[in-house]
Amino acid sequence: MQRQTTKPELLAPAGSFTALLAAVQAGADAVYFGGSAFHARALAQNFDEQELKRAILYAHLHGVKAYITVNTLLFDRELDEAVAYARFLHEAGADALICADLGLISRLNRECPTLPIHASTQAFVHSTEGANALCELGAERVVVARELPLCDIESIVKNSPAEVEMFLHGALCVCHSGQCLFSSAVGGRSGNRGLCAQPCRLPYGDDYALSLKDLALAPYVPQLIESGVASLKIEGRMKSPEYVFRVTSLYRRLLDENRGATKEEISELEAVFCRGDGFTDAYFTASPYTHMKGVRTEAQKQITREIEAQTFAPKTVPIKAKITILPKTPSKIELFLGDIHVSVEGDEPLEAQNAPLTEEGVISRVAKLGDSYFTLAKEDVTLLLGEQLFLPAGKLNALRRDATEMLEARFTHPRQDQKPSIGKTTPTLKANPIEGHTAVFYQPHVLEKLDGETKSYFAVRYVPLEKWDKTKKDANGVVLPPVVFDSEWQDVTEKLRVAKEAGIRYVLVTGLTQINAVKKMGMVPMVDIRGNVTNRQTKNVLEEAGAHDILLSAELTLPQARDVGGRVLVYGRLPLMLLERCIIKDRTGCKTCDTPPLQDRTGAKFPVMRTYVHRNLLFNSLPTYMCDKRATLREAKLTKWHFLFTSEEAEEIARVVSCAKTGAMMRGKVKRFPTDKV
Repeated sequence: MQRQTTKPELLAPAGSFTALLAAVQAGADAVYFGGSAFHARALAQNFDEQELKRAILYAHLHGVKAYITVNTLLFDRELDEAVAYARFLHEAGADALICADLGLISRLNRECPTLPIHASTQAFVHSTEGANALCELGAERVVVARELPLCDIESIVKNSPAEVEMFLHGALCVCHSGQCLFSSAVGGRSGNRGLCAQPCRLPYGDDYALSLKDLALAPYVPQLIESGVASLKIEGRMKSPEYVFRVTSLYRRLLDENRGATKEEISELEAVFCRGDGFTDAYFTASPYTHMKGVRTEAQKQITREIEAQTFAPKTVPIKAKITILPKTPSKIELFLGDIHVSVEGDEPLEAQNAPLTEEGVISRVAKLGDSYFTLAKEDVTLLLGEQLFLPAGKLNALRRDATEMLEARFTHPRQDQKPSIGKTTPTLKANPIEGHTAVFYQPHVLEKLDGETKSYFAVRYVPLEKWDKTKKDANGVVLPPVVFDSEWQDVTEKLRVAKEAGIRYVLVTGLTQINAVKKMGMVPMVDIRGNVTNRQTKNVLEEAGAHDILLSAELTLPQARDVGGRVLVYGRLPLMLLERCIIKDRTGCKTCDTPPLQDRTGAKFPVMRTYVHRNLLFNSLPTYMCDKRATLREAKLTKWHFLFTSEEAEEIARVVSCAKTGAMMRGKVKRFPTDKV
């Protein structure tokens, strides 16, 4: 029943069952939705277990695939439950699970080898290296970063065995997915756990510097088809069924006709939902510095409210039936749908005493399919009925019910073939952990000003690769740019080669997607806080891949960090956002990167710093400080500490180290991490 096409799959959101009906009616090839837990849209309506089964069945009956989101970071105590939930989804017939947690992907690949896995955009894939790493871990498909231009998308398609899925339309996060801690750190609602409070949509000063327009690639459909991507994804699990129907319908038409949208069709999309003056295509076209900011106006909200509400009812599928009720023969019902045939036998009929079965009575009873998604017209029933026979109504109903359930089951069978594997590109090595404390110095010149005693407190002293040169004698490690597109790898690799030849040994990497590249250089990778390590299984994955040290997630409580084990951040401003688009250029131009911090409505100031190329890092307004919890951390066996110095000068760094050595509390406002609350 699945639509066969050489075009990319059109993947639509379904935040409710009505939205799923709308997506199917609009012509989606596949839909994605979440259950009651472990997904990145916890505030959507979503589905309970029975609704999930019915939703998967309904999608399959209409030739539409069903992908279920299990795409949050998981804590240790949640992993077993998440695996059990995944098994349930597999048995319910889910075509794939969309996952972000590396530990979960690893376990599912081992314990549910026939369950297809798609690596969520939260898994932070922005290069062929990243796609291959996730493919080796067990993902068949990767959802690449929204920030990729067409040339880099095509590079991943060409050079990785993984299927590539990309976003086609909908809301844009200003931060690279999986790299935002803003909502968590400031509002206590984790975007990585499905509860984002959207601080990016708020004003900062007199500007909405972090609020982006929605993405619309409707003009580029022919190029998208030509690119070879496997799936084009519409964002919108929080959107209305009308939104899902109208947006999906329009893209269905464009894909089928292999053309870009007209101005009138773009206007149709704007009427459904828009932020500011139109949409953006800036990342896709590699021009992210123009016309990207957008705020939804009251006038736009009113236009959307005036869109006529639509009714979306389940669309039933016609079937045929053959009923056999003959003397001394088990009664039988056979149901037919295309090439699919099921047969159920029941009791032998009895000789009628006073009310024999009639043709009209049998057909009428069997044709009543209740809340099934099938319809059975009386003229599509073939009946072989003997004379003067009787079968209780309950027996006949049971036959019909059993046959219907058997037919439904044919559309929810889990896939049984083993997933293909590309195998490891490099042998797994036993990692030797880095001992002692580590620190990042975003301003390398400050490191050179530190006295010997302060410098020696840190076993590894990292500086950003793009700011390192041979004169930085006090650094023995570099921070790899957190994002490296395929088109940038040659430049980054050359910088790494020069650093290695100059004696740099250690490299701070984003996570799994960069470990292999560093290993191939013969250098020692340590995973940064951006690796989102929230459970032991994820930590094991990274260590098996070759990480020699791992900095734990900033979203772990102290008991959770204790259970996972690893290095913890004890001082520094958390990097809250990694921005592809340079807001410094927006605010002060390119002549200087000394830009004032963003200031929110409470007066809190968030420093912004330029990183590799023109990307930006946005840091927390307050530094984390936990050095006064020495005894507590030692008791939890969290004795390896990490420091992050952004704007601090040498004198301030020396004071931090002095307090760390004695366990003294620092003067001024600080943020507590890890919290000692469970």
